[in-house]
Amino acid sequence: MPQQTIEVHTATFADLDTRTFHDLLKLRIDVFVVEQECPYPELDGRDLEPGTRHLWLTDGTVPLAYLRILADPGGVARIGRVLVAPYARGGGHAGRLMTEALALVGDRPCVLEAQSYLVDFYARYGFTVSGPEYVEDGIPHTPMRRDPAR
Repeated sequence: MPQQTIEVHTATFADLDTRTFHDLLKLRIDVFVVEQECPYPELDGRDLEPGTRHLWLTDGTVPLAYLRILADPGGVARIGRVLVAPYARGGGHAGRLMTEALALVGDRPCVLEAQSYLVDFYARYGFTVSGPEYVEDGIPHTPMRRDPAR
């Protein structure tokens, strides 16, 4: 069986074509709203911000994993909407996605709101718990932060 070639993509909203944005948004809704049963407004306006970077992996055609990096005040990067498509789980895509995201973040401080069962996953990338656990949409979350290496 031939090795699958994974392509890394990054874009601002202005750089996304309508088909790609549709496919990424559909995947976000399929995972967060349908699969995780979180009926919240997926379109929060932050996708449009000039400082937002969309990062995703494909097998050449189909999106496999996605996240977005927001530019929060004070030069802090915020990683969110992290997902791996149900049909692509178990392939190491989440790790590849985080590695690519942190390369984009560079030396900036970075925060995220981890689903609590993933705290150890994010800790492997230098994130530490930065606040108490809370429940959002019925799912336990833990705030985490990664500061630049000194």
